[in-house]
Amino acid sequence: MKRLLDTYRRLTPDALLLFWLGVWWACNLLQAGLTELADDEAYYHMFAEGLAWGYFDHPPAVALLVRLGSTLLGGELGVRLCFTLLQPLYLWILWRLVRPADATRGDASLFAVVSAATLMLQLYGFIAVPDGPLMFTSALFLAALNALDRGQRPAWLWLGLTMAAMAYSKYHGALVVLFALAANPRLLRRPALYAGGGLALLLLVPHLVWQADHDWASFAYHLSGRNASFRWNYVAEFLLNMLAVFNPLFVPLYVRAWREVRPATAVGRALRWMPAAFVGFFLLSSLRGYVQPQWTIVASFGWVWLLFAYARRHPRTRRYVVRAGLVTVALVGLVRLEMIFNPLGLRFEVFDNRPAFGALAREAAGRPVIFGLRYARAAKYAFYTGGEAYCQPNVFYRTHHWQFRDDDTRFAGREVLVECTSAPADTTLRVRSLDLADGSRFTYFVDPDFRPVRRVAVACEGLPRQVAPGDSLRLVLTVDNPYDWPVVVGRDTELAMLFKQGRSRVEEYPLDVRFEAAAGGRERVELTFRVPEELAGGSFVAGFALRRDGYAHWFNSRPQPLTVSAL
Repeated sequence: MKRLLDTYRRLTPDALLLFWLGVWWACNLLQAGLTELADDEAYYHMFAEGLAWGYFDHPPAVALLVRLGSTLLGGELGVRLCFTLLQPLYLWILWRLVRPADATRGDASLFAVVSAATLMLQLYGFIAVPDGPLMFTSALFLAALNALDRGQRPAWLWLGLTMAAMAYSKYHGALVVLFALAANPRLLRRPALYAGGGLALLLLVPHLVWQADHDWASFAYHLSGRNASFRWNYVAEFLLNMLAVFNPLFVPLYVRAWREVRPATAVGRALRWMPAAFVGFFLLSSLRGYVQPQWTIVASFGWVWLLFAYARRHPRTRRYVVRAGLVTVALVGLVRLEMIFNPLGLRFEVFDNRPAFGALAREAAGRPVIFGLRYARAAKYAFYTGGEAYCQPNVFYRTHHWQFRDDDTRFAGREVLVECTSAPADTTLRVRSLDLADGSRFTYFVDPDFRPVRRVAVACEGLPRQVAPGDSLRLVLTVDNPYDWPVVVGRDTELAMLFKQGRSRVEEYPLDVRFEAAAGGRERVELTFRVPEELAGGSFVAGFALRRDGYAHWFNSRPQPLTVSAL
């Protein structure tokens, strides 16, 4: 033991930091293997089952990392393995970028404590989400920015590679580039910057082709699909989340450090401005919808550096930071134990997945399960049971990557369990409910001959962009049925016109039409629709859907903007 202590005391500052990053990584590795998957992690595991250049919600890096880890190991640890490796790497890169020339062992310890006490970094050090690769590639980008600032010849190459890598990790990488350049406008005069940008665009061509082939689904979703009506609680919740995830014990010091620390390098200037820029940008975003706290995660680099740079020059502040940081780490340790063993019996998405979905699998008895509400639960069911599942996009919530899979088509003609999104009128469907171990209730009915209608395409002629209440619209619909069976409208399936406003309001109007679209055939339908007065003064996306009792449904047509004038 004495020999080990002597060896520890002789460690250089860099070696000491590597030691503590190794300890942190080992803790993350244990956590990754002993904690059940969160909802989004199971959803990204579904991504990894079919590698592609893009996905509905995110670029492909998260799927690739999940696939690599799952190839090496099974279970939760396999899903998260690669993500645990990224955190020590990006913290080491950050240290090398901001390391003082006269760094001491105390400085290395201070940097480790500040990093570990940043609550955002604790959670996102082991879970399998796009924020891990974004942090790693952002650190690489800052290193490339440093090379550009120093005039190093290969800087353009590293810039291009890292900017493309950030884009393939998470679209928020664009903000990292914009904020870093805004903090260093003189770099805009460097030709190497534009050469790097050209390389990044070239490397992004496969992803852009995927987006074009899928109607730019990701960009449409992130730019407008998340919008909602203004609510003060979105703003208040965002600000409270910022206090929590960046450690409320340090917030006053962050402000003081931001005022007093004056960086002399391009990386330092970028790090100083990133916290204010990210928080300010997403504070404005909270005016149009809910903002998830992890969207500001790259600001952690700036907070860590600012607090480290300030505290190392002020002994009294250093002592407070170390003590408060160690208290924070101890509390985090208790939370980590709760996430593994759940002695408090909490109901949360990382608990009781195996018994809950195991009970559902026994009820399904080998039959596919069609989920209609939460898309991640379909992915969890498949992960924890190996059973067949699909999630139907729901107009009352949102669409998701399941729309690009054909599982529901493969289930055609089979007996399936269908999660009810409303109480079916036909009581012969024998609606049942199953209380699960995770505290949820699964309400379903059995469809003995499942025939999906999701891929039936409806095109509309004559729908204007602006209408008035009471207008009679003469519309011509073209209905294409890609399936090997006829779709009969007017019996169990009805055609409805939908008006969707944000994520909270959906108005549906059944259309009095009856027709049969033959297998692989096309049907032309003419109808008149009178614009209801309750839509007055609203801006919507409008379209058409085939809907059936008890099933979830989405637009079968391409939604288009439509404004209804006020009365």
